[in-house]
Amino acid sequence: MDRLRQRRGPSLSPPPTGRGARSAHGAATASRVASAASTASADTLSPATQAELDTFTDTIWLEDGLSRNTIAGYRSDLALFAGWLQQRNRALTETTQTDLAEYLTEFSRRAKPASQRRLLSAWRRYFRHLIERGSRHDDPTALIEPPRMAERFPKTLTERQVEALLEAPDDTTPTGLRDRCMLEVLYATGLRVSELVGLRLFEISLQQGLVRVFGKGDKERLVPLGQIAQDWVMRYVGEARPLILAGRTSDDVFVTRFGSAMSRQMFWRLIKQYGLQAGIAPTTLSPHILRHAFATHLINHGADLRVVQMLLGHADISTTQVYTHIARERLKTLHEKHHPRA
Repeated sequence: MDRLRQRRGPSLSPPPTGRGARSAHGAATASRVASAASTASADTLSPATQAELDTFTDTIWLEDGLSRNTIAGYRSDLALFAGWLQQRNRALTETTQTDLAEYLTEFSRRAKPASQRRLLSAWRRYFRHLIERGSRHDDPTALIEPPRMAERFPKTLTERQVEALLEAPDDTTPTGLRDRCMLEVLYATGLRVSELVGLRLFEISLQQGLVRVFGKGDKERLVPLGQIAQDWVMRYVGEARPLILAGRTSDDVFVTRFGSAMSRQMFWRLIKQYGLQAGIAPTTLSPHILRHAFATHLINHGADLRVVQMLLGHADISTTQVYTHIARERLKTLHEKHHPRA
C-alpha cells in the first residue's frame, strides 16, 4: 500500500506548460488514426463513402472531443457496415431500419455485447450527424434496443502478485530499468496504457509529486505519483533514458532504442513477458488489469470511491462502482475463511 501513498520529491522538469502542443498534435492525427483503423475495409469503399467517413470523424473530433481510440473504433465499425451495404448496392447515408436490423443480426453472431453496443453508439452518433447537417430527417436507430450486458467484474491481481510483477524486470540494464519504471508508474497512478506511453517529460513534476494526464476526450487530470514511483522515475531518467536515446532527443518519457515513444502494443508484450516470469498466467494479465489492481487495492485499504473515480478519470461514478463489488467479495471470502461461524 505504501506504493499508493503520495509524498513529495525533488523536481524532474519545469512545471507543466499549456496543452496547445498536445491538442495540435491531436488535431493533426485524429483523422489519420481513424482512417488507419479501417484501412482494410476502406480500401474497398467508394471515394464518396470514404469522404463521408472523413467528414464524420473530423466533425466528432471537433465537436465532441472524443479520444482518438474512440474515433478510430467508430470509423472502423462504420466502414465495415458501409462495405456490407456497398455489396448490396446501398448507400450509407440512405440506411434504413431494415438494413440496421439485418446487419446487427449477422454482427451479433460473431461479436460480444460490448462490441454490439459500440456499433450502436457509432450508428447513433453518425445519424445524429446527418440530421444536424440536414442530410436526413429521421433516425433509423431510434427503435433499436442495445444488447443487455451481463454483470461482470474486472480481473485484478493480489498485492503479492503485483509485487512479483514489479520485481520481474532486470533493472541493471537500461531497458529493464525503463520497464520497471513503467510498471511502477502504472501501478502508482492507475493510468490507461495509452496515457502511460503518451507521457511527456513536462507532464511529470516530482517537485509536486504529480503526473499531468490527458485522458479520454483530451480531458486533463492530476494524479499523485507516490514516493516509490518518483524514485524509479528519477533513476530511469537520470541513468537509463540517456543510454537508450544514445544522443537523440525526445519529449517522451518512455522511449525505445529507436528514439521513439514506447507503443501500446510493445508494452502489452512486455507486461505479458514479465507476468510469465512472475508466475502470472498471460490470460489474467494486461496493462488494464494493473489499472484494475490499482483501484481495487485503494478501495480495499479504505479509499473513498469519489477519489478513486477522479484518479482513474472516470466521467461517471457508476463506472467506478464495480470496484466496490470486488472489495465486498474479498470481505466475504475473508469472513468465510476466518470467522468461526462462517
